[in-house]
Amino acid sequence: MKNFIEELRWRGMVHDIMPGTEETLQQGRRTAYIGFDPTADSLHIGSLVQIMTLVHFQRCGHKPIALLGGATGMVGDPSGKSQERNLLSEEALQKNLAGVKKQLAKFLDFEAKDNPAEMVNNYDWFKDFRFLDFIREVGKHITINYMLAKDSVKSRLETGMSFTEFTYQLVQGYDFLWLYENKGCTIQLGGSDQWGNIVTGTELIRRKAGGEAFAITTPLIKKADGTKFGKTEGGNVWLAKDKTSPYKFYQYWLNASDEDAANYIRIFTLLGKQEIEALEIEHAEAPHLRLLQKTVARDITRRVHSAEDLQMAEKASAILFGKSTKEDLASLDEHTLLAVFEGVPQTKIDKDALGKPVAELLSEASNNIVFASKGEARRMIKGGGVSLNKEKVTNSEEAFATELLQGKYLLVQKGKKNYYLFIVA
Repeated sequence: MKNFIEELRWRGMVHDIMPGTEETLQQGRRTAYIGFDPTADSLHIGSLVQIMTLVHFQRCGHKPIALLGGATGMVGDPSGKSQERNLLSEEALQKNLAGVKKQLAKFLDFEAKDNPAEMVNNYDWFKDFRFLDFIREVGKHITINYMLAKDSVKSRLETGMSFTEFTYQLVQGYDFLWLYENKGCTIQLGGSDQWGNIVTGTELIRRKAGGEAFAITTPLIKKADGTKFGKTEGGNVWLAKDKTSPYKFYQYWLNASDEDAANYIRIFTLLGKQEIEALEIEHAEAPHLRLLQKTVARDITRRVHSAEDLQMAEKASAILFGKSTKEDLASLDEHTLLAVFEGVPQTKIDKDALGKPVAELLSEASNNIVFASKGEARRMIKGGGVSLNKEKVTNSEEAFATELLQGKYLLVQKGKKNYYLFIVA
């Protein structure tokens, strides 16, 4: 069997390891789990670290369990939070669970012959667990002093913390105990901010079941420029294409710094150590080609979305840099087209305006958004500086004759970098 800890170490994915963890992994196949709280109907790229941890665990011959927090999602994990989260309704929770389950299935092999991944929902064992039974069977094993010592609790003592959030570590601890007793799970994996909750589980297993359990955490990713990983000006970078388009998803990785890309290629791809080191040498010789960034962006976009979505994202990226054809532009779906040109000036024009000379269309008919006058438009068209839907305009007095994109869009390019989107109504 491949050494799981060594695989994580060279990838920079180890923060803390409980004593004895490496030894137990060397003794044969083990079962480990990571919990995913369904706070939305999609995971974002911050969850990719934990997903990849489970992927590596399975590839090393062990059995991974993805726990969906149908019960804990109703409570809200206080770890790393400065204020209490809103509690989810049952309807919202079920929608979120379905979305997260679909995304996890893209990464983990649930049909593997020897070590199939498994997905569980902690609501299944909590739904009939009465409060009085819980505090008798679980609460009596963990002291208040033990719970107060956790960073997730101490950091909130001044601002306040509800009893609901305070007991979260007991609920997560019981998850580990249940999986230990029912699934033979002896290892919990997670981010470094989860260490307190995880060791509560190992302690509960020791005190209540007389067993031994282990833990490994991964470091929280920090970007070289100090900004938060997985965030853009528009918010989270999601794994669902209806929340973050494959084009924007691809661009996030493509725009990474060299230092960040060197970390990302280890953490988020399945490339081997020698292959990555060779790519780093090649990148260092010609950093302007951004080989690391392109490799990461292609690999992750293809696995999170699809090969077709990757191809669409690459075509869309090439359009902005003038290395594309009118056929590439016409092949973009409407969602991608609007994502690419989200920030460019847009205007609505009447369909009848398309019959006017191009110089008039680009000035008067479109409210002078591109050119202030027909004369200015004529001069730039004569100099070869105007394109409509990536087709060069050569005659300013002829009417527009190119087919509209998606039947209603006209992309105007002025010079190399200035774009305008006309919406034909």
